[in-house]
Amino acid sequence: MDEGRGLVVCRGPAKLLSRMMVKRKGGGLLQHHLRVIGLMGLVGLFAVAGVDGGYPLVGGAAKLGLSSNPFRHREHAVRRMESLKASLTAVPSPSPSPPISSRSRVYHVTDYGADPTGKTDSSEAIGKAISDAFRDPSDRVLMAGVADLGGAEIHLGGGSYLISSPVTLPATGGGNLKIHSGSLRASDDFPTDRYLIELWASRSSGSDSTNGDSNGYKYEYITLSGLMLDSNFRGGGTAIENSLRTTIDDCYIVHFMSDGILVQSGHETYIRNSFIGQHITAGNDPGEKDFSGTGINLMGNDNAVTDVVIFSAAIGILVSGQANTLTGVHCYNKATGWGGTGIYLKSPGLTQTRIINCYLDYTSIVSEDPVQLHVSGSFFLGDANVVLKSVKGVINGVDIVDNIFSGGGNGVDIVQLDESNGKFGDVDQVIVQHNVVKGMTLRSTVAKASMDGNAKVWTVDFSPVLLLPDRIQHVQYTLLADSMFPNHALRNTSGNQVVIETEVAVAASVHVAVDQCVTSIG
Repeated sequence: MDEGRGLVVCRGPAKLLSRMMVKRKGGGLLQHHLRVIGLMGLVGLFAVAGVDGGYPLVGGAAKLGLSSNPFRHREHAVRRMESLKASLTAVPSPSPSPPISSRSRVYHVTDYGADPTGKTDSSEAIGKAISDAFRDPSDRVLMAGVADLGGAEIHLGGGSYLISSPVTLPATGGGNLKIHSGSLRASDDFPTDRYLIELWASRSSGSDSTNGDSNGYKYEYITLSGLMLDSNFRGGGTAIENSLRTTIDDCYIVHFMSDGILVQSGHETYIRNSFIGQHITAGNDPGEKDFSGTGINLMGNDNAVTDVVIFSAAIGILVSGQANTLTGVHCYNKATGWGGTGIYLKSPGLTQTRIINCYLDYTSIVSEDPVQLHVSGSFFLGDANVVLKSVKGVINGVDIVDNIFSGGGNGVDIVQLDESNGKFGDVDQVIVQHNVVKGMTLRSTVAKASMDGNAKVWTVDFSPVLLLPDRIQHVQYTLLADSMFPNHALRNTSGNQVVIETEVAVAASVHVAVDQCVTSIG
């Protein structure tokens, strides 16, 4: 740089301006204008500062109170220019990475190495995703001791995953978790006594299970949704033990050998909108007589099965707990003629089960020693019926009403008593009535009949209709004579036959109504 010449002093800012104009490429037009205006101002400052850059201006500088050093003002101006340049070209620093606690709680199993094509084993990868999801993000809890996972999701991403061991949850427990959107298929070496998904805290195998503390829930509010579970004839679909408020929704469970779904102990498991079958079929399967296993095995209380189809299994739904509700269930799992059962209530003495708006398709309902059983609004096709089976001879609080039965004209009773293990002796509050029947034999606990004649003894036989043998608790009759008012009386009700006798033979009509179960007052 030449000294002593004011014009030469401006070369530095000019060059710097040129550099700035080159660097502004890719920047905004507004930023460019601001930079140019700022730099033009700096150039003006340099022009003023340059007049004392040579020795001839020392005197003038002294008059203005400035230093006579020709380099000090130039250095000062350069520092100001660099400072302004930095302020104009500074780029905002990027936002810091979010802390771990604020990241998404959706865990994609493919991020852990799971193979969505099902060619390699994904058991370990899925297990790692679940372990990460169970890292408690806060100190919140649901039930005492059950950590709130905040709605964490195990996302299968629409893949089909091969697994050689069950998908399990950590024994530490937790809740508010969803596993969804994909398929799990058992490998050829999957344990035959396990389930594809297991919600139990500690168990080495499914065969040595024991009930846990009924109050010591380990899992709460776990949702299994949008899953296809293919057990590959190696074990079961899913097992839920001692869990609270579990939901199984929109699942397709097939090829199980034990249970499609097992619910043991626990409380409030809701199974809905799902399809369950040992073999994939739409009915009339040539191998139907060989179907085995159980679609849903409810061994707990207060559960609900809603809008579920069970299309192949020896038993559609097996219930051995109390206070369960089955609604909108369609069972065509295995015909009764082949030894199958649609719904089996194996909770003698305290059934407390409600079966509402279900479809029993060639397969029946069986209930052992039913106590507080309600069946209504259901459709029974193909000689399907309700069988009340005696174990200790108890039948109490049974309500079978407002159903439709359709059979093949084979004389099958719509409600049948199985007393092969002993007679029903403890009978109370049994109501079977208001059912619509075609092609089957009507059975009821209430009946009405009329007869005309000219006689002294009138016998009305209700045994072909009444369900309970030799039991009539209430009789109401009317004798309508044509020309006289004879004395008459009820003589007998044994054998479900009502005998009415008049003092003399009379031409009359007799109308009789009977009821087998009437609650006494007082």
